[in-house]
Amino acid sequence: MNIQDLEPKGVFTYFAEICKIPRPSKKEEKIIAYLLDFAKEQGLEAKKDDAGNILIIKLATPEMENRKTVVLQSHMDMVCEKNDDVSFNFDTDPIQAYVDGEWVKAKGTTLGADCGIGMAAQLAILTDNNIKHGPIECLFTVDEETGLTGAAELQPGFLTGKILLNLDSEDEGEIFIGCAGGIDTIALFKHKREPIPSDYNVALKIKVRGLKGGHSGDDINKGLGNANKILNRFLWRARSKYDLRLSSLDGGNLRNAIAREATAIFTIHKDDKTELIKDLESYNNIIKNEFRVTEPSLNVSIEDCPMPDYVIDETCQFDLFNALYACPHGVLAMSQEIEGLVETSTNLASVKFVHNDQIIISTSQRSSVNTAKQDVVNMVRSVFSLANANVKSGDGYPGWTPNKNSEILKIAEKVYTSTFNTAPAVKAIHAGLECGLFLEKYSDLDMISFGPTLRGVHSPDERLNIESTQKFWLFLCNLLEEIPVK
Repeated sequence: MNIQDLEPKGVFTYFAEICKIPRPSKKEEKIIAYLLDFAKEQGLEAKKDDAGNILIIKLATPEMENRKTVVLQSHMDMVCEKNDDVSFNFDTDPIQAYVDGEWVKAKGTTLGADCGIGMAAQLAILTDNNIKHGPIECLFTVDEETGLTGAAELQPGFLTGKILLNLDSEDEGEIFIGCAGGIDTIALFKHKREPIPSDYNVALKIKVRGLKGGHSGDDINKGLGNANKILNRFLWRARSKYDLRLSSLDGGNLRNAIAREATAIFTIHKDDKTELIKDLESYNNIIKNEFRVTEPSLNVSIEDCPMPDYVIDETCQFDLFNALYACPHGVLAMSQEIEGLVETSTNLASVKFVHNDQIIISTSQRSSVNTAKQDVVNMVRSVFSLANANVKSGDGYPGWTPNKNSEILKIAEKVYTSTFNTAPAVKAIHAGLECGLFLEKYSDLDMISFGPTLRGVHSPDERLNIESTQKFWLFLCNLLEEIPVK
């Protein structure tokens, strides 16, 4: 079955179109042009702000003119992750989406349903004249995944609506009213290139593969493996036992994704090769056993490789291995108020050798408590500072404090219950949403967030549940009919 043949047809037709348009974070020019052309073809008013955010306006349907204006919001960009053995250019290639039973998936890459399915729902609302609704403003923001730039740079006066429905959540049947805030912390090591010692005549490559990866907010509490930590754990021990010399290390990609794959190239003396390989085989069994439940496909392998051109100096290697080992990763605290909610976490996201003499370590910290967020930032900073790295943290983004007295929440609960004969779960989320930033510019916004069921987000395992999309659409349409009068 083709995606555009799925129900709701309008939503999946537009989702199939969106999949054809490259839209990496900070490179949203093509999807921006598409949205502006769409508005022109539909005869709808549209405007673009300096950040690149797009607002498309649709007038109320007959007899709904007196309802409050609703802002429907999603982000344009997508996380660009692919399997190591897949040849794909996110700047030019269309996502190869397909139907697999109850799910929509992509071939070897992220699907981009985060937040492409929210965009598709907005476009379907804008073109469907059979849906009753008051005035609508559809807001499409840029660069949510790597910096929340669009939300941060949204200017007062761009919106007029007082109710905002964020369509960027990933669990159908749940309505979100709060989220964590976050900060990115970057560590920079500088190394010296050194000739390979004359008696180091064997080059080896270690690979960590088969991890699920996932969203560093939604999935951080699922006991998933981090490829950077798993790889460095072996290297840290092997450094002292075999005096190996590192040439390169590459692991993970994005600050908001848990590292799925990592690779290191190093040299050793030929007399140590056999014993080191035995140690690696033993380590592979150990680590697979530790993650036997959450990461059944995990595998650590080793192979011969061409001799590299250089190794890094031993001082930097020592600092790097120790810092990666000591750097915290995962859940640090659970909420004392909301059962099952992660309060504070940190993600050791990526390790990259760049330019000729630099190693960049990217991490991200999240917490629903501002003081705890800063505390974990300081924890990560101190680790890398002790290892003689240059450390910087960004400005971060605020959390979204839950408002259990929200008018739109009460309406949404009533509509969901009457539509499906079951009450929705009302929750806060550990992942970051743009809502906290919107409140900084529009303090009187009344907001909720919801969406269809997505799994494996921020990884090539990303998939969209079809039945939940149907329910998401029905709920959205019914909710728009019940927006209160001005």
